[in-house]
Amino acid sequence: MPATFKTAAVVGKSDAATVPALDLLSATLRRRGVKILMDPRTSAAVKAKPDETHPLEDLPGKVDIAIVVGGDGSLISCARTMAPHGVPLVGVNLGRLGFLTDIQADRIGPGIDSILDGEYSSENRTLLEGTVMRGGKKFFSTFAMNDIVVSRGSAGSMIEFSVNVDGEFIYTLRGDGLIVATPTGSTAYALSAGGPILHPALSALALVPISPHTLSNRPVAIRSESRIEIMMIRGDEARVNFDVQSHKTLELGDIVCVLAAPKPAILLHPPNYRYFSMLRNKLHWNERNT
Repeated sequence: MPATFKTAAVVGKSDAATVPALDLLSATLRRRGVKILMDPRTSAAVKAKPDETHPLEDLPGKVDIAIVVGGDGSLISCARTMAPHGVPLVGVNLGRLGFLTDIQADRIGPGIDSILDGEYSSENRTLLEGTVMRGGKKFFSTFAMNDIVVSRGSAGSMIEFSVNVDGEFIYTLRGDGLIVATPTGSTAYALSAGGPILHPALSALALVPISPHTLSNRPVAIRSESRIEIMMIRGDEARVNFDVQSHKTLELGDIVCVLAAPKPAILLHPPNYRYFSMLRNKLHWNERNT
């Protein structure tokens, strides 16, 4: 990671509510002498200069930090492009929960100044690489920061699939699906499905069944270096999604392979960031009804 950040990717939603935060962020970066590059959607929202605009997929090779304005979904979307190239990410929260976006909109100036002054903590988050194998050949591959989910389709009936970990058969499961969650994703869909919260420092993944037909099919935590293979046995219109941002329909015999990506996602937190404090705040722990 560079001692100083000279070029920043600024990525945000294109809606009007995001523009004031993007303008303030851009002004802060320019005041600090940081060059700004934007994807076309963000650029259009703030009317950036043509030489500041580049396709999102081209930005990782041109920047040394990415700053995302929005919610967790916006940061995850950007991370899927930036993280495989080792670009660290900072989140400015305009969303509802903000598990990953630490800097609040009214603290953009001081928050970004702290990051640029080197006053931050760096945290590695497991990134997943998922591949759909069809007929023994690679059909589709992409990354996920939260989770990779195999689930039933619009037909509404249960699906059936087998699960192998590192070549060892675990079980055949009938139900609505299976969530493979990183520690980051353990506070998302996996938590709603009854999975455990995994601390981000753990090298672990959670396999969380969705409405299993057999109640003894419980969540299992495995090491993050494991190779997971989910093979479709029965079910119409079953699907696999990656962070709910990329989707593919599965056919019988398809195998969804899940591995930890070679590089983690790197998050930069402001000096006052504390993981359990964040959880208490976002999950409303220790609150009493009055």
